[in-house]
Amino acid sequence: MRRSPAGLFNFGTSCAGAGGFINISQNAKKLVFTGTFVAGEMQVRYSNGSLKILRNGDIRKFVSKVEHVTFSGDVAGKTGRPVLYVTERCVFRLSKAGLELTEIAPGVDLQRDILAKMDFRPLIPKEPVLMDPRIFAAEPMGLRDRMLSIPLEQRFTYDEATNHFFVNLERFALRNEADTEHIRQIVTDRVAPLGRRVYAIVNYDNFTIDPALLDEYSAMVRGLMDKYYADVTRYTTSGFLRMKLGDALEKRGVAPHIYESAAEAEKSLQEIEGGGVKG
Repeated sequence: MRRSPAGLFNFGTSCAGAGGFINISQNAKKLVFTGTFVAGEMQVRYSNGSLKILRNGDIRKFVSKVEHVTFSGDVAGKTGRPVLYVTERCVFRLSKAGLELTEIAPGVDLQRDILAKMDFRPLIPKEPVLMDPRIFAAEPMGLRDRMLSIPLEQRFTYDEATNHFFVNLERFALRNEADTEHIRQIVTDRVAPLGRRVYAIVNYDNFTIDPALLDEYSAMVRGLMDKYYADVTRYTTSGFLRMKLGDALEKRGVAPHIYESAAEAEKSLQEIEGGGVKG
């Protein structure tokens, strides 16, 4: 299996049949094989972001030969398709040279728990990186937030024609002091080189913040206004956030009014630029 063929329909003396696997696997743009590293009775323990093998199964899966080939590693390697083999203790990828060990679970011993349980030695061109320790923790990994949220750096946009600076904090969860500092640094990096103050519009729809961070966050906002903003309008559909954030900003001497919609915030900014009365 150095070239990583796979036989996926023989299980001991039982033959389940290949079904449509061959057609699907040979035409897929990317393949990810998942399963335990070995078969048989096995016990593992996940604790504090690491994996401990208590008992290994006695049936090897990474063997030198398979009785029937239902997936050709040679063919996949020549086409350059991404192929991964993900197990509970390590991750391999198929390269043109063969099967390469790329990741290892925290707490796993490379020689005892992996190499000693294989019929052949995989390629290890560099030190395998550790698998994400969140996989081996009891609490949720937070994948939804990670996959669906917009990276903070992409939430800031400057329109040179209007001199408007848009800050989109929609669905952003400010959880610690580092988040506050990150926002301050991004605004500084984007606005300071312009050499002039900008008019900012901030979207707080579904924005969440730890109440203990409100004062620090408001102080950061006041500092940005003093240095970089000609003026700023804010909006959110949340009445509760308008009240809480408005109170915190007012304590820092910042106009506490937060609009309910983007249209209201933009209209107010136009009035401010035109010399009208602030909302």
